[in-house]
Amino acid sequence: MNNNDVIRNIRYIFDFNDDKMIKLFALADKECSRTEISAWLKKDEDPEMVVITDEQLATFLNGFINLKRGRKEGPQIPPEKELNNNIILRKLKIALNLQIDDMVEIFRFVGMRVSPHEINAFFRKPGQKQYRKCLDQFLRNFIHGMQIKYRGPEY
Repeated sequence: MNNNDVIRNIRYIFDFNDDKMIKLFALADKECSRTEISAWLKKDEDPEMVVITDEQLATFLNGFINLKRGRKEGPQIPPEKELNNNIILRKLKIALNLQIDDMVEIFRFVGMRVSPHEINAFFRKPGQKQYRKCLDQFLRNFIHGMQIKYRGPEY
């Protein structure tokens, strides 16, 4: 799943307009223009579409965490230079204050039976024996499940 798909889906699920998107970046101490946002949100086949970098998506997700959980005092956590599906899933979990059981329920919305142990494996350190890489299919289904949970099944 590419970064542009992630930001497009989160924008849709939570009904963020351009001003709200700019505010999310500002919450993570990053200025962002309406032009940049517009270019990131264009369809993949549009020649004016610009690929959002890992660092820019991490900044957006950090701003999303600050919006949903409140901004912490002091300097902000610097955005990751490289993202993977495990980090994106972790940031969504933190932002939405989800417990493992909530995540199991979200996967169930899209017909996936995932155990709490499988989900916990996504949050382990990569060197650990129980670590499991979050594949695109898991992240895509999780985001689709979020859409059903937060927008309703008719979407």
